[in-house]
Amino acid sequence: MSSIDLRGLVPAPVTPFTPDGDVDHGQLRRLARWLSDVQGVKGLVCLGHAGEGTFLTPREQVAVIETLVDEVGDRTPIIAGITGEGTAVAAEETARAKAAGAAAGLVYSSHGWLRFGFQQGAPQERYREIFEATGLPLILFQYPDVTKATYDLDTQLEIAAQPGVFATKNGVRNMRRWYTEIPALRREVPDLQVLTCHDEYLLPTMFDVDGALVGYGSLAPEPLVQLIAAGKAKDYAAAHAIHEQLLPVTKAVYHRGSHMEGTVALKLGLVHRGVLDDATVRSPLRPLAQGAAAEIGAALDEARLPAVGVTV
Repeated sequence: MSSIDLRGLVPAPVTPFTPDGDVDHGQLRRLARWLSDVQGVKGLVCLGHAGEGTFLTPREQVAVIETLVDEVGDRTPIIAGITGEGTAVAAEETARAKAAGAAAGLVYSSHGWLRFGFQQGAPQERYREIFEATGLPLILFQYPDVTKATYDLDTQLEIAAQPGVFATKNGVRNMRRWYTEIPALRREVPDLQVLTCHDEYLLPTMFDVDGALVGYGSLAPEPLVQLIAAGKAKDYAAAHAIHEQLLPVTKAVYHRGSHMEGTVALKLGLVHRGVLDDATVRSPLRPLAQGAAAEIGAALDEARLPAVGVTV
């Protein structure tokens, strides 16, 4: 079992770009350093949905990992999103991530399963073959219930019990399943670290987890660390107060037409907070409608999330 401890906040930071669309490694260093300096942040996950990981070339993906490892890897584990479609492709991607210094991999479902579903046993095989090929510790990623790539409980239990799997990022977004499946995972695989990724409604899941692995953490790490602590203390009043404080930001960032727009909104928010200089995204993401930056900035001000002084 991996010795990596993610019991706290694990932000999934965005990937900054220059106005010309190149990865901006200076801004990436600034963002990583700011997040790593927040007490309670236990790791950083790059190259996921929030990080536009599938929009980067393999060379760019490696360079992002290397920059993060060089900047904060001595004190904060860097976890790479593993998104390759085929198992062999994903294993090669994982090997590149390990060579670049990643401490673990967050394994995404094969993308074809989103539309067509998966054959029984295929997800277990994906995790097993990636770990056998690379030896990199892995995180089980549970997709939303509305997709065909969501794993049934037996599949989750079998993956969680496999060598190399030390945590689960759960975003099932179905509380009936959550209240059934999380206790079963706790009971059957007690060493498994359980992390919520319900960015848009964290409060209902905060009392059942070891931490949160969320893109939201790259914009509002300070109150989210407090929210996790309140959940672990079973202090509902404190957790609810933080939830209400953040609700304007939650709505401005995640209650949009598409969850993918949250990445664009996160970047606009980080510009407002003074962490990033630019909110450029890559196609197929598009800029938000005129007025979105002001809306998000007003929400951050209402939530008392001030600009921060971060230097390159």
